[in-house]
Amino acid sequence: MPIHEIRAFNRFYTNLIGALDYSKHLYTPYTLTESRVLYELAHSPRTDAADLRAELSLDAGYLSRLLAKFERDGLVARAPSEVDSRRQRITLTPRGREAATLLDERSREAVAALLAKVPAGERSRLVEAMGTVREILGSGRAGHREGPVLRDPGPGELGWVVQRHGALYAAEYGWNADFEGLVARIVADFAQDHDPHLERVWIAELDGRPVGSVMCVRDDAPATARLRLLLVEPEARGQGLGDRLVRTVVDFAREVGYRELVLWTNDVLAGARRIYQRAGFTLVAEKPHRSYGVDLVGQDWRLPLPEETDK
Repeated sequence: MPIHEIRAFNRFYTNLIGALDYSKHLYTPYTLTESRVLYELAHSPRTDAADLRAELSLDAGYLSRLLAKFERDGLVARAPSEVDSRRQRITLTPRGREAATLLDERSREAVAALLAKVPAGERSRLVEAMGTVREILGSGRAGHREGPVLRDPGPGELGWVVQRHGALYAAEYGWNADFEGLVARIVADFAQDHDPHLERVWIAELDGRPVGSVMCVRDDAPATARLRLLLVEPEARGQGLGDRLVRTVVDFAREVGYRELVLWTNDVLAGARRIYQRAGFTLVAEKPHRSYGVDLVGQDWRLPLPEETDK
């Protein structure tokens, strides 16, 4: 085994990314471990302490002290898990989400600066090599979490949401460019003016590429949120990703104080409608219309969001 080569690579890479002095490297007050915990919480709206411990291979006592520090700093809230009262559910507060967003931005800037030093023709080879390392060393790792990661959109990915909606709906339902224009307006409105505490977009990433999206925005009605732009790429379907994206919106909407979640869809989107039904939405109105070059039946769906203390 080329143990010395692997150790040499580890020393090289940890020095390259500033792992030994991560807070100074990214100009933030958080260590590498603290940053990883915030990242996991930001991309998993409902995470138990046991899940964090297993995913990050952390000592239970160390993680407990770290979460206590985060709680004192107003970054996280802890409560009994709804699934198992013996477990603790950890969620980010608005202040915690701001910290996680800042860390993500700083990390992206650091990686962009690193890639800027790599010749353009070598970047694809670099990414391929890193993917090979992850595939070989990660396939048998205990506690390795399979499936897509849900995260905030990176630069250019709001445009990806528009492009993939236009392409997929044209290919699967024959909708014309009017639909892509609608999606573009929704995305542009969000990009230009949204409250990050009350409105979010999630990108589902699998093997380093986006494979899905969903959005939660404020509706005109008081205390009401609207679910929009649910999309799952064909190769990522059949694994529960659509359900996970919708549950993420439901959890987020409830946690930030919305009392109702609504959505509008069309009758031909049978797969999406089944997802909404499984999440507890009920159909409240239907109306025929002609849009995107085809005849459709628009549907309004609704999900009340009682406070957890109401249960």
